[in-house]
This record gives sequence, structure tokens and C-alpha cells, in this order.
Amino acid sequence: MCQVQFILTDMTKVKSTRYLSELPPYYQPWMDIALHVPQLVEAHQLRSCVDQMPLLSSQFLNLHRELRLAHLALGVMTMGYIWQEGEKNTVEMLPQNLAIPYWEVSQRLGLPPILTHADTVLANWRKKDPLGPFAIDNLELLVSIPGGDCAQGFFLVTLLVELAAASGIWNIPTVINGVRNGNAAAVAGALEAIGRSLQDMKDALQLMHVHVKPAVFYGIMRIFLSGWKDNPSMPSGLVYQGVQPEPLEYSGGSAAQSSLLHCFDELLGVEHGGKSGAFLTRMRSYMPPAHRKLIEDISLQTPLKTFVQQRASEELTQAFQNCLRKLLALRNYHITVVSRFITIPAARARQIREQTSGVEELISKAPAVLEERGTGGSSIMTFLKHVRRETKEAFLSESEDAATGAEPEDHLGHVSCYTSLAA
Repeated sequence: MCQVQFILTDMTKVKSTRYLSELPPYYQPWMDIALHVPQLVEAHQLRSCVDQMPLLSSQFLNLHRELRLAHLALGVMTMGYIWQEGEKNTVEMLPQNLAIPYWEVSQRLGLPPILTHADTVLANWRKKDPLGPFAIDNLELLVSIPGGDCAQGFFLVTLLVELAAASGIWNIPTVINGVRNGNAAAVAGALEAIGRSLQDMKDALQLMHVHVKPAVFYGIMRIFLSGWKDNPSMPSGLVYQGVQPEPLEYSGGSAAQSSLLHCFDELLGVEHGGKSGAFLTRMRSYMPPAHRKLIEDISLQTPLKTFVQQRASEELTQAFQNCLRKLLALRNYHITVVSRFITIPAARARQIREQTSGVEELISKAPAVLEERGTGGSSIMTFLKHVRRETKEAFLSESEDAATGAEPEDHLGHVSCYTSLAA
């Protein structure tokens, strides 16, 4: 096991220096637009540029990384095209020179034809110095949405949250194998590592305070992460011209499209039902197929909670409970920062709209229909609180462990940090 882990870790280090930032020359018309989406949106010229773009075949995209970069570029162009003029001046049809190749690339990747978490975060970075550290000062985006430095900070901090989770994901097979072999000590050790990883994820979110301004996220960026499902601005969805005549509906980008917490929930036995469970299940179709398969594989294993209860080991029980405490703390923290990031700006935006004095602030430019919704289309606070409650229900008993995840004040004016995990 140690030798395999060393080899995989070494391969990861090598691969991290081999990013792909360009497509074959045939696709330069795509990249010429994708690299300048923020400027073209600001100048109200993106739609006209896309309309003049040639219809290119996806057949010359041969590598997986080429397909991922193409999906990212086409997705950023699509979001800019739809939302260039704001929530009240959307379009009902995506032109075929964008819609057809986007659909083809999406089909080949097993992803939907809309900008996803897998695009903006997982496939949207490179190191400035290939041999330098995996730190935010040494990272940059390949393409971006409007929002300037805040957009870059938003996606790169989210990337660091993904990185913080990596050691926890690596330890999931150790837990599964330990349960199979009846090795309580191995399971406990792996759970301790997962707990540390969950803590690191929470800590990484604090960088949002440094790199993202809530007003910029709420007033500028958020609309470009919004989709055309459960969105009153586009109640009928979007027609992908040349693909099919009927409109299609897809949710916008969401933290629920990250496989991380899905994996930890399946491992720890956190069960989501009702609307929150249905939403989380639907978000799995927005993940790369390999991520969906990993979550499914974890769900099919012998329940960890049952193993912990049967073993009655104090060390194992404490490690299991600690993981749930860390997961609950992360979700509590999420509610706290979403309050600062969305709920408070939304209240301020409503206040400005109700005034007659002509006061104008950046947040007043945000779409009014998204005030109570996440970019994925969920009723954001209701969803997050349901998920938090379901996490608390996974503890072994109604003990002090379950009570330690104290619920935060949802207005939380005293917390000065921001998150990328908007549902």
C-alpha cells in the first residue's frame, strides 16, 4: 500500500506541471473569444463576436485534457452570451456555432452543456512557476468570468479547498479495506487523517476573506454562474440550436457539484432525503463520470457506522465521531459565510431598490430573482440547514458529540470571511 501511494503521489506531482492552456490551432477562434469574455461582456460585444464565430467540428480534439479545456472555454462563452445584458435581457437560443460543438464535447466527456464546478475549478488553473508550490500566489486561471481579481480569487480558493480534501479522499480506500479485514486500528488511523483533511478544508475557506469581495461576487459574478433550470429569468430553459428544437434546462454551478462531500457523506453514513437529497443526487450528473462512479462505489461498501458500533472500540468510536464533528463544523461554517456572502448583500440590494433617493451600489446590479436561490437553483438557506441537520443525525448517539456542532448565528455580522461553496 505505501509503495502504491508513493507512486501515485509522485505521478500527481509530475502531472501538476503539465497543464494544458491551449487548444490545437484549428480552435483558435474559440480561445480568442474565451480569453476575453470579461472585456467583451463589459463592452456588450460578446454576443456579436460569438455570432460571427465559425462553426468548428470537435473531431480534432483527441486528448482528454483538450476536451476539458474546450468544455471550459465553450462554457464561459455560453455564460457570457446568455447573461451579457443581465437578468432581463437573456436570449432563448444559443447559436449553433456555439451550441453544436458544446453539445458534442459535453457528450464525449459525460458532462452537461453548461459551465460546471468541474470546469471553473478543476480544469481552470495552471502554475505560474511549474516547479513552484501549489499556493495561490503561484496559481492563475486559464479563463475567467467578469469579476476581475475577485473572480480569480474565488475559483483559486475553491481549488485550494479541493486540494485540502485530497488527503482525506486518499484515506477512504484504507477505511474500506480496514472494514473488510476487520482492522479497527487501520480504520481509526485513516479516519483521523480524514478529520484533519476536513479541518484543512474549513481553514482554506478563510482565504476568501483575503481574495474575494462579497459585493463583487454578489453584484457581478453570481449571475454568470447561474443556469436555466429553476431560474425565473429563463423559465423555459434554453434552446441549443442545431441540437434539438425543444429547450433544455440545466442548473448553474454549485458546490454540490463537487464530489468531495458526497464521498465523505457516503463513507460516514450521512443520509440526505427529501428535496435536499434529490438536489444532491441530481448534482452528481454534473460531475465527471469517474467522480460519480467513485461516490457510487463508496455507497456500496459495508456501512462504516455498523462496523464502528460492532467493534465497540473507544479509539475507533472517537475517530468516527470526530470526523462527523469536523464535517458538521464545515457545514456550520458554510452557513455562516453564505450569510455574509449572499443573505446580507441580498438584504442590502432589496433595501436599495426600495429607496427613491437614487442610491446605487454594486450589489444593486445583482439579479433580484436569485436573492433567495443559489446558483444551482436551490433555496439556499433551507437547503443548507437541511443538510446540516442530516449530518447531525449521523452521529452514533444523541450525545455530546452531536451537540458540539453548535448552530451559528445566521446573520453572523462578526464573522469576516467568505466562501466559494454557494449551493
